[in-house]
Formats: sequence, structure tokens, C-alpha cells
Amino acid sequence: MSINLPTDTPTPAEMGRVAVLMGGHSAEREISLASGQACLHALHEKGVIAEAFDPSQRALEEIKAFDRAFIALHGPGGEDGAIQGALESLGVPYTGSGVLGSALGMDKLRSKQIWRAIGLPTPAWYVLRSRDEFQLAVEGLGFPLFVKPLKEGSSLGTQRVNSMDALDSAWAGASAFGDEVLVERCIEGAEYTVSILEGQALPSIRIEVTSQFYDFAAKYRDDSTRMHIPSGLSAEREQTISQLALAAFNAIDASGWGRVDVMADAAGQFWLLEVNTVPGMTDHSLVPAAAQAQGISMSELVWRILLTSGRHDFK
Repeated sequence: MSINLPTDTPTPAEMGRVAVLMGGHSAEREISLASGQACLHALHEKGVIAEAFDPSQRALEEIKAFDRAFIALHGPGGEDGAIQGALESLGVPYTGSGVLGSALGMDKLRSKQIWRAIGLPTPAWYVLRSRDEFQLAVEGLGFPLFVKPLKEGSSLGTQRVNSMDALDSAWAGASAFGDEVLVERCIEGAEYTVSILEGQALPSIRIEVTSQFYDFAAKYRDDSTRMHIPSGLSAEREQTISQLALAAFNAIDASGWGRVDVMADAAGQFWLLEVNTVPGMTDHSLVPAAAQAQGISMSELVWRILLTSGRHDFK
């Protein structure tokens, strides 16, 4: 499968001056800076006039001097619709999902509620507002289970819990990122991710880690993490997971590009975990790896993402 550009694609010069938004204030600042620098380099390779723009260091009003924004901000403030809404109010076109898709993608609970409402599979869950409510979740879900912040990325604050002894540390880790905590049934099996670019799914990746799950260290620091491309799924199963990922992505009004994380249980049933509307773009990241498997270089991938800013042209 190839993803073709439309015949009227603009030239790099016609894209004007591009601000690559990176850094920011979230707990994922370090990864955002790495993603942003990788995207900036790729845009320069394509001949795009682009420069770094860290909204934690510059007044956002300054972005009006640019023709469009490439969003490489991760976490709250970057993936949750906040920067998207600000850019819309300033009249600056931007990459990726709009305000609604970004906000829903960042909110694990709202995403899961939408998927369940339309019949898409996602693990059972509880939302806790205090440590004392854990007993109900344990009775309903059993062990093992996952404890996660409702609105955080890169698996920050996420912990797999195998027994009552670990609940206190899990609550402390997740609640540090917000007042509400998601407790989710653990799906035992293979972990997959499906990258999406302009309405089409790229080849799935099966993720193999030496830790208990694909946590922050496994994502960005652990060289023992393995990304299997092709993932080993049959052609029929590959089609199934691609269709599921696209359905999940579209259901929350995400658009442009992103990534959907999926688990397969022992029976082979796929389960949706979450959508990432501004996934990592570092040398350890999954979207560039999926694109490479499709024959799309990093510079071409970033260029195609930049072209998604055309859907948010307010001028």
C-alpha cells in the first residue's frame, strides 16, 4: 500500500514560514524537545523555512509572524486541544487533530466511553477519586490491573498492579497528574500500535519489552525494546487491526495523523487502549518506524504531516 500526495500539493516555499512548536510546560517536555528537533531537521531537509518555537519561552502572540504551526508538543497544553484552540483564535493553521479530537484523544475516559457506546472493544475500567475507592475496582476487575492518570501521555504515572501491596504507590504515581485516576483491566497478551497518516493505517508494529509493560523508559530509553515490523499478524488480522484503529481514531474526531495503541488477549481479541494525536517523533518512536516500513522516509513523513495543516486554514 502506498499513500499518494494530491497532484496540487504545494511546494515547500508555498508553505511559508513554519513554527515547530516544542517543549512547553508538561511533564513530557524532554520528549517534546527531542521530537521537535527531529521534525525541524526533517523540514529543513525538505527545504521548508522552519524554526523552533517553545511556548514556555516565548509569548504565543509571536506565532502570528508565522504562516503555520507544526505541533510537536506532547501532553497537557499540547495534545489536549489547548494549543489548538489558541492557534485557531490567532488564525494560524496547524498540523494534526482539531480542538475536539485533541481533547478527546488526551482524555482516556472520554475516549473509552465513546468506543464502548459505538461497540468498539476497550478494557473495563473504573475512575477513582480517592485511594479508598480501590476496593471496588479490585472486586470488579481483579488482578493484575493498570492504574493510569486520566490525562497524561508517554505512560507517565502508569503502573501495572499485581497485588494489594502495590496500590499505594500506584495511586501516588497516577494521582500526581490529576485528581481522578483510571483503573483498567489488564489485557494479558501481545501489544500492538497502528500509526495513521491522512486517513490510512500504516503497518502495525508489535512491541516487545523486557519490563512489565511499555512504560516511559521502554518507550524512550531502553535499547532492549523491540519493534517488530511486520508485526507477525496474518493479512486478515492486519486488516482487522487497521480497521479497528481507524474506527477508534475517527470516533473521537481525530484527524491528520496519530497512533492507536491496541492489546491482543490470549484468544486473539483486540482491545483499544488509547489514541495519541501528537505521538513521539524521536529515534525511539513508533510512527517513524511504521512509516519507514511503508517506504516513507522521516523527511517525507514530516512533510506529509505538515500538509495536514491545510485543513485548519483560517486565513
